[in-house]
Order: sequence, then C-alpha cells, then structure tokens
Amino acid sequence: MLILFIQAQKLPFTATLAPGKHRTTAQNRLQRKWMTEIAEQMPDEKAEYWRGYCKLRFGVPMLRAENEEFRAKYDAVVKPLSYEQKIAIMSEPLDLPVTRIMTTKQKTAYLDEIFRHFSEQGVILTIPDDPSLIGQPERRKVA
Repeated sequence: MLILFIQAQKLPFTATLAPGKHRTTAQNRLQRKWMTEIAEQMPDEKAEYWRGYCKLRFGVPMLRAENEEFRAKYDAVVKPLSYEQKIAIMSEPLDLPVTRIMTTKQKTAYLDEIFRHFSEQGVILTIPDDPSLIGQPERRKVA
C-alpha cells in the first residue's frame, strides 16, 4: 500500500517514515480519564492544565531525547519561553502536538510516568483493564 501511495504522488513530495506503531485510542482515553481524576483530587487546576503539565513535564523530555526534529524545533521556539507560556502552548486552544506524535511504546512510558508521579503524591488513578497501557506491573503499585 505504501508503494502504491508513493507511486501516485506528484513530484516533488516529502515523506517521513518512523518505526513503531502509533499511540492507541485506549491510551488516549486513559490519559483523558486520568486528567479528570487528577483535577478532581487536585482541584486548584482544571483537567486541561494537568494535560498541558504532563505534556510539558513528561512528554517533551521524552520526545526531545528521541526525536531530533522535535528537539530542534522545540528548543528554537518553545524552550526560551516562561513556564506559564509553555503550559499555555501545551493546552487548548494552541495544543502543541506532543502525545499525538508518540508511538505506542512512547505513550506507554508517558502514561507510566504520569501514574508514578501522581501516585507518589497520593492521587488515586484508575488502573486500566489492560495493564499493558501503563507499563511494568511493579511500577503500577501505589506506595
């Protein structure tokens, strides 16, 4: 199918391939559920703030380490900004793509970090029926 797609393109064109499977709908639903649960238990901020916070705190470092193009663009445009500006860029309505460009493996690591971080703060997050969504079982245990 990829070869047929390429053959059908008008020249010139640009294509990018990356190894790995794209993040899953189940991972996205779990992330949204957790943001709601975090906001309910840490009500000083809304769920959208926590989504932006998680993207900035966990997603950006991951993508900067693993994606050279992301790192270069992030460092040139976003890194010089204040923390408040970065949170605003990560959140709606701007919503800088971070988790949208993750692979399934990256999103699993991302969710695992969210679970660990907030569990350590006493936030109780739903453990999904499919435990593979959040990584290794030993990391899911709440202290």
